[in-house]
Amino acid sequence: MKRRLQKKYIILILGYSVALLLIPYVLDYRSKSPHIKDGYQQQKCPDLESTIALWSSIRSANSTEAEDSGNRSQSRTHIYLHATWRTGSSFLGELFNQHPDVFYLYEPMWNMWQALYPGDAGSLQGAVRDMMNSLFRCDFSVLKLYAGSSNVSTSFIFGWKTNKVICSEPLCNAYKKHEIGLVQGDVCSKCQPKDLRELEKECKKYPVMVIKDVRVLDLAVLVPLMRDPAINLQIVQLFRDPRAVHNSRLKSKLALVKESIQVLRSKKQSEKYKRLLVPSNRVHRAENYVSSAMELICDNWLNDMSLVLNAPPWVKRNYIRVKYEDLVLKPVDELQRLYRFANLTLSPAMEKFVMNMTRGRGYSSDKPFLISSRDAKEAIFAWRERLNVEQVKQVEAYCSEVMRQLDYQKRNMDKT
Repeated sequence: MKRRLQKKYIILILGYSVALLLIPYVLDYRSKSPHIKDGYQQQKCPDLESTIALWSSIRSANSTEAEDSGNRSQSRTHIYLHATWRTGSSFLGELFNQHPDVFYLYEPMWNMWQALYPGDAGSLQGAVRDMMNSLFRCDFSVLKLYAGSSNVSTSFIFGWKTNKVICSEPLCNAYKKHEIGLVQGDVCSKCQPKDLRELEKECKKYPVMVIKDVRVLDLAVLVPLMRDPAINLQIVQLFRDPRAVHNSRLKSKLALVKESIQVLRSKKQSEKYKRLLVPSNRVHRAENYVSSAMELICDNWLNDMSLVLNAPPWVKRNYIRVKYEDLVLKPVDELQRLYRFANLTLSPAMEKFVMNMTRGRGYSSDKPFLISSRDAKEAIFAWRERLNVEQVKQVEAYCSEVMRQLDYQKRNMDKT
């Protein structure tokens, strides 16, 4: 009787052990199995478990400090405009550049990426965050690391010729900060370059500092800055219809090819992205790289949305999502929402400015990176005329989950 009982226990234990060993393999197989539709791989929301673990570790480390961070009395507001290439982020940034209470920097990490090319985007994420940390503290000496010289002036700041602070008094008498209007590069270029210490001095005077950049691939990289009580970083994330982004990227493909390669190389360990780094059509290599990077961009957007969805309340209070389409179709309402988030006052002059910027005569431009007044509706729907059926289907396939979550409707190509 005892032997039979012992055998039953042994069999039960063995069966349980085998089951435990098999479960990880089954789960791993399911996670790697692609969902195929119309010949394209559908992307699932990635790394959900890791995002939950990230917030859990934050709560356990400094729970009280983190939960109270949204209620701290801040003498200064720090905002990062989190976007990717060709989403309309330059226009969004200009709305802050124009405000007299804002110290604005346009893509300051551009110099780093150029200096460290061909370093992949993933390996540069820590350096991007560290530079941002210094800049938000009005310490611009970090720029000297990528200048190749310690003798750096305001003319080294990327986009300085359209920067309202650099081109206005007291650094230059070309403009007055309180007067609303686009800065003309040929006018500002006549300004005498100033030492970075003078720019740091100006930086400390402003109640709001805004940095706009496109080189943070993963919102989780910025969590330490959101937790830091000295910065208490707030995030404005800009999204746009992936088809419109793709269309705009193709239009500017020669200017984006190097950074597209850096983005793709950040995932070179993955078989999926190894394939994208070796384009089948070498004649149109630039177009292939730019198109392939779009797939990774949609993956990154899914990661960010998962992160925010599972974030604690103090993070959600310091985060706001903006859609480009809403910004240009309802400019005054959206600008009011943005300024309220940033503790800024919306003046009649700024209302007039944003209306004029979205009610221009056309969309096409020989200089796609130039900020100008454009027809908002044409900017939104230009992709319908410029992308062929295959291009639209491809973007809709590998960005399907992003489009669903952001409420972008797929186009019925049978009616075109």
